[in-house]
Amino acid sequence: MAANTQAVCNSFKVELLDGIHALGATVIRAGTTKDTFYGALYLVNQSYGAGTTAYNSTGEVSSANYVAGGAAITNATAPTLDGSTAIWTPSASLAWINVTFASFDCLLVYNSTQGNKAVGVYTFGAQSITAGNFTLTMPANAAATALLQLA
Repeated sequence: MAANTQAVCNSFKVELLDGIHALGATVIRAGTTKDTFYGALYLVNQSYGAGTTAYNSTGEVSSANYVAGGAAITNATAPTLDGSTAIWTPSASLAWINVTFASFDCLLVYNSTQGNKAVGVYTFGAQSITAGNFTLTMPANAAATALLQLA
């Protein structure tokens, strides 16, 4: 006979990503469509991180072919489980064509549908681009690599 084991239910983790549960004060959500997410790029030496609560244009890159607020994220991949980890990764890379960016090193993913609330800050090595293309390739949607992982 198997024994009961204490754990957070795996289905609950995915349902959190789907916005099913509200464990505190909540906005009533009657919509049946996905929220819209954006990715914005930031210059090095800014202070974006775990304490970031919303999109802010302070320290954001600028270029003739970059719109403040960044780019819309293609969200065709539904949250799912890989083992006991709930995961989500955008379904397409983010790309900017013919841009010039001074030294930059992070992406803020935020939810524009929900008042530009921050989802995560993702850093990478400092880069600079002069009249070139920049593509931010999304990682594989797996427990060890997904952009958003809840274990």
